[in-house]
Amino acid sequence: MKTLSALALGLLLCASGPALAQSSGTFTPEITAPTQEAQESDGLEVTVSDDSDWQDLGIAITTFTTDADVPTQTTAGTTGQLGHAISQVVASDLKNNGLFKPSGPDGLPRPTFGEVSAPNYRLWSGNGADMLVQGYVHAGNDGTLTVGCYLYDVALGQPLEKGGWKVAPSDWRRAGHKCADMVYSRLSGESPFFDSRIAYIAETGSKDHRMKRLAVMDSDGANHRYLTSGQAMALTPRYSPDYSKILYLSYLNGQPSVYAYDLTTNSQKLIFRTTNPTMAPRWSPDGKWVLFSMSQGGRTDIYRITSAGGGTPERLTNGPGINIGGSYSPDGSKIVFESDRSGSQQVYVMNADGTNQKRISFFGGRSATPEWSPRGDLIAFTHIAGNLRVAVMSPAGRNMRYLTDSWQDEAPTWSPNGRIVQFFRTQRGSGEATIWQVDLTGRNERKLPTPVGASDPAWGPIRR
Repeated sequence: MKTLSALALGLLLCASGPALAQSSGTFTPEITAPTQEAQESDGLEVTVSDDSDWQDLGIAITTFTTDADVPTQTTAGTTGQLGHAISQVVASDLKNNGLFKPSGPDGLPRPTFGEVSAPNYRLWSGNGADMLVQGYVHAGNDGTLTVGCYLYDVALGQPLEKGGWKVAPSDWRRAGHKCADMVYSRLSGESPFFDSRIAYIAETGSKDHRMKRLAVMDSDGANHRYLTSGQAMALTPRYSPDYSKILYLSYLNGQPSVYAYDLTTNSQKLIFRTTNPTMAPRWSPDGKWVLFSMSQGGRTDIYRITSAGGGTPERLTNGPGINIGGSYSPDGSKIVFESDRSGSQQVYVMNADGTNQKRISFFGGRSATPEWSPRGDLIAFTHIAGNLRVAVMSPAGRNMRYLTDSWQDEAPTWSPNGRIVQFFRTQRGSGEATIWQVDLTGRNERKLPTPVGASDPAWGPIRR
């Protein structure tokens, strides 16, 4: 890393700081430590004019400050403006997950650069804050940005966590997500998930002539991008375990084709093509296999093929009727899928080699689109009994409970930490699809912003 200015250097690289996961490529973790100047600070010098801004603070998130307000190569503006934008990302992430009720950055005092690492605990405690999040932005001569983030326990008057990230200008939002992940993990004890991406199917056009394109976006809906043109219909995307590719089904000239879209080269590789109806390709946890369903000879079964492509697919199911889907357990030892072999759609589990197939859903109605949690403790699925609702159950098929209660909610996908379920909701009449998410309590539900209609979400793993 290049040497920073003397003022910024005092906030960087302390060997006693917490260890952060080393990432490849853009992100380089930096650990921050208080400067002597900050230790001698007299406290905040900015006042708040409206006391209502301080009500029920809980977690106070201030605008990230800077050592020098200079232009950046971002759309956010100068480092000062960027600091405010990053703090807004942090606040939005923590608010939208349903666990916290953060306040700020608007309406709260903005600390000076030196005060970031030595907050005035008495000021914040006197105004109801339990936790305090502060940070800074430094612009390097090479155009890169260094973003620091601090979490303080106001009641104890001590720091809880600190970290920093050197990012390219285009990745400034990731620094905000990383900060939110740090705060979330420290306070909840859960694994992070904000710095992740979502693949989905973007839908435009009338109900009977709908164009379906492969698209991606950040976990909060930002940085949206279309990956396919819509010339061929795209369906059921899934991120590879290493985040480098997206597996999806395409119908080019009516021919079902399973592709892996390479996000690094913006190219795609054909994994499998057939004239038979094909559905729902899925990765194995180690990325070596691809599952998919294919119909031939009057039956539909689940097959697997190497992710390198080529060779003859291996059939895993052998029951009568229609066997669809396939979601691996996190350890790769089992597969959950749906089948109508009992007379209606139900959820089954089998070993990864296709042996020991057994039904686990006995809740009345029908059960479809199962997806194994990355924790391994739950399976999310669509329960169909009049309306379509997203539900969860144990891998043994017990303790079923609903997470949603709308007309048509389906196709659940898990957040990287297994605490939130994403799905798509279809509006009655218009057929318009939108992406929603709900936490495991079933109480915190929100709609994700997309520029067009959206279906078939697929939440990728946490980014490194």
